[in-house]
Amino acid sequence: MVPYFPDYMIRPFNIGVGCIINSTSQVYTVEHSFDYTGSSTFISSNATWFPNSGITAKTTNQDGNYAYPVSAIRVQSSAGSSTGTINMVLIQAG
Repeated sequence: MVPYFPDYMIRPFNIGVGCIINSTSQVYTVEHSFDYTGSSTFISSNATWFPNSGITAKTTNQDGNYAYPVSAIRVQSSAGSSTGTINMVLIQAG
């Protein structure tokens, strides 16, 4: 999935996260990175990703947040139907 690159210079840094799935067979995790994304050489697959502690291995709709700066956020599916989708909605304050 394509990562979202929040503006980590906004203070206070707050992002609401909502994940909506359309298939009960989906297993997903929201992840974030602290790697510098402002470079044209940023490659998502080379970045170090950390799981969001509140949205890990979920199988239903889930919400959460980021209250500290991160440089990228993505949702990763680890199992499920190839026809299922996971929609991640992010709202950044500021």
